[in-house]
Amino acid sequence: MARIESVNVGRRQSFPNDTGRTGICKTPVAGPVKIGVLGVEGDYVADAKHHGGPDQAACVYLAGDYDWWSEKLGRSLAPGTFGDNLTISGIATPDIAIGDRFAFGDVVLEVSAPRIPCGTLARRMEDREFVKAFRHAERPGVYCRVIAEGHAEAGMPVVHMAYSGERVGIVEMYRDWFVRKTLDVAELKRTLAAPIGARARRDWEELLAARGEGA
Repeated sequence: MARIESVNVGRRQSFPNDTGRTGICKTPVAGPVKIGVLGVEGDYVADAKHHGGPDQAACVYLAGDYDWWSEKLGRSLAPGTFGDNLTISGIATPDIAIGDRFAFGDVVLEVSAPRIPCGTLARRMEDREFVKAFRHAERPGVYCRVIAEGHAEAGMPVVHMAYSGERVGIVEMYRDWFVRKTLDVAELKRTLAAPIGARARRDWEELLAARGEGA
């Protein structure tokens, strides 16, 4: 059975020799934590232009993927290392699609987009090449919107509910992001028909418009 292995919160801090601020360095917290429509209570979002907001209120990473990375890197990775608010076991990344829901306690999350790696993740891992490795691993984690608010706590069982419409797999959308300028109109419209997040929707709509098509 799927369950929450850890709830992780990131405080405002800086990387060494960097004046910028980040919230990617998340650590597990004990006890129940409130999850609202704008995110996890106490979690810091440094770049509100690209992160956070209703469609990226919570970041979920899979415990099985952390196990894979730990073996690949030869060292244990703690929950929250990749900036995830919730580390969940018992669910495999290839089984997740846009619009799928995770339910636990009173909370219902809906998958809105894959997490796309950036330079902040590379600094977090102290490896300039890590973004490239992360891309090709195809274990991105997911962003979720909050359908129902409530509290999350380690040990809570999680119900994975499949989206009832046409499924756009999270790995498929993740792959497409890196080759998005080569996608044809039908592929773009298929993705736009799914309940993707607002930031991703804007990008896909711009690509569609560039081809002379409306969303």
